[in-house]
Amino acid sequence: MALVCPVELDTRELRTEVSKIYGRVAFHPDDSFHFHRGPAYAAEFLGYDAAELALLPVESTASFAGVGNPLAMAAMEPGQTVLDIGSGAGMDLLLAARRIGPSGKAMGVDMTDAMLERASHAALTAGLRNVEVRKADATDLPLADSSVDVVISNGVLNLVPGKEKAFAEIVRVLRPGGRLQIADIVVEAELSEDIRRNIELWTG
Repeated sequence: MALVCPVELDTRELRTEVSKIYGRVAFHPDDSFHFHRGPAYAAEFLGYDAAELALLPVESTASFAGVGNPLAMAAMEPGQTVLDIGSGAGMDLLLAARRIGPSGKAMGVDMTDAMLERASHAALTAGLRNVEVRKADATDLPLADSSVDVVISNGVLNLVPGKEKAFAEIVRVLRPGGRLQIADIVVEAELSEDIRRNIELWTG
């Protein structure tokens, strides 16, 4: 399976289009999109605990657009450092922050300003002082080597043009014995060049 974009694909334009779409999702989650969103979808289809989601600010759950439940893969421990790549409005990030407690640190990176604004405000509303969000690309994480216990990501890495670089960054920031808990979209066969050149198909 190809891990990189065709060389002709304008990756800068791709990032711009992805940011535009998820900027809309941040502030207008009830608009028409070709993917599911929100806490009811997360609970009914992805196995999230509806009661736990109800404890989070609505601004962090309404714009949720993940494809799975990476938090269900393994328990997080108090005091751990967790990184959420493509943290969006912060639903998974805030859930992780609650699980690792005040002695832990939950860091979210996203490239969409509107999502970062939502996540940051939601963390303040929830009183979670162990949350930090930063604007960054998955291929250039603003963290030191071996500084993270658990990396989570939910429906994001499929949108990254340079997947080999993104996974190299994950390996770099994880501590020895650290974990990657990822939910994402995969295909069973390699996609054609025409499909891989279509920016619209890359953006969601």
